[in-house]
Amino acid sequence: MKKIILAGGCFWGVEAYMEKLAGVTFTKVGYANGQTKNPSYEQICSGITGHAEAVWLEYDEEILSLKLLLQSFWHIIDPTLLNRQGPDIGHQYRTGLYYTDQADLPILEASLAKEQEKTDRPIVTEIKALQVFYDAEEYHQKYLEKNPNGYCHIDLST
Repeated sequence: MKKIILAGGCFWGVEAYMEKLAGVTFTKVGYANGQTKNPSYEQICSGITGHAEAVWLEYDEEILSLKLLLQSFWHIIDPTLLNRQGPDIGHQYRTGLYYTDQADLPILEASLAKEQEKTDRPIVTEIKALQVFYDAEEYHQKYLEKNPNGYCHIDLST
């Protein structure tokens, strides 16, 4: 299985949306590319950890290509907003694509360039190698499955 880590604002909706894609085999939510070891949600919300709320996603590239997966990602975020998605504001809500396989970098960069052609505003979504990922607390995992009427800034019907 291939993997990619996506940061697109609140991780509850990103996880729920991505799980609907054929070829996605595993997801978990957590905290990516910050400085604090094993941060808690409360620490993340304080803005001092440097972490982004993110979704660890594994997929079968025989069913779902990275290119198509990224098209779905761009569909649910506004890549021109810095440290914000929907009503959620803070450094932890930045958008990012974190890769574990260097071979994915050209695909990520080409996808971002294609998105940039759609807008005059600069895209601020970061593309970086995954440095660290810490699992979020259990109550965050599959949150919208456990809480079907829970908050989500993403339209999960599309």
